[in-house]
Amino acid sequence: MSQDIRVRILVGALALASLPGFSAAPNRAEELYTHTDYERSIALLDKQSTDPAVQFLLGRDYFMLADFKKASGFLEKAVQGCPQNAEYTDWLGRAYGRRAETSNPLSAIGWASKARQAFEQSVALDPRNSDALDDLFDYYLEAPGFMGGGYDKALGVTAKMAAVDPAQAYFQRSKVAQKKKEYHDAERELRQSIAAAPRSVGHLIELAKLLASQGHVSESDSVLSQARQTAPNSPRLWLATAGIYIQQKRNLDEAKELLVKYVQAPVTADDPPKQEAVRLLRQVGGA
Repeated sequence: MSQDIRVRILVGALALASLPGFSAAPNRAEELYTHTDYERSIALLDKQSTDPAVQFLLGRDYFMLADFKKASGFLEKAVQGCPQNAEYTDWLGRAYGRRAETSNPLSAIGWASKARQAFEQSVALDPRNSDALDDLFDYYLEAPGFMGGGYDKALGVTAKMAAVDPAQAYFQRSKVAQKKKEYHDAERELRQSIAAAPRSVGHLIELAKLLASQGHVSESDSVLSQARQTAPNSPRLWLATAGIYIQQKRNLDEAKELLVKYVQAPVTADDPPKQEAVRLLRQVGGA
């Protein structure tokens, strides 16, 4: 690239930045959200903005801070601005779901109903959205029948997931089997999910947890070893390994080291919250 072109690009960028309303803040705020700095992400955003993308990010920030009332408020605005956006609708369902979990029993049913409707709408908008399919599956799996849940409905979602992500469909079926206490079937489905996606650390973690819960310690350790070979620097794996050790009351010093490592690691919004590591540390006298 010539010097003249570089100068023209720089001048153009400066001119754009000087336009009214131009701001790099949303991009920086999204980056901060990704690295779990939710308070600073919020501080960069205009809460009066009518931009659905800004409202969506504010909603996710507040969701991750467990302020589900504010989260649902911003996410409702995002959905109103982009009613055909499946991702926005899915996140609104998540916020409603958490409000159901944290509300009094009388209010919980209403929020749960709203969550179900949002998840169903998200899947209707985009039947190949694996996140929405996962959320709808989890709702059907966990909710009682009078709130629209049920194992048959959950298995119906796995059929749709199979067309999008076969490995995740096996994983979902394993969760149904575990709910039914059909642990042999659950293990079989988990192993099929790993065969379909051998580098899925999350599926390896769940198999290790299942084996550990059934007293198959050496097999669980073997799966954890496989997971470490697949993703040696996965904070999620450190946390899961520590949790398994603490549950079994063994390797507690190593568990403590893994938890401290997790707390100090630059985790992302896709990883479990650091509060979970702190909670486990307290169990082993590390915090």
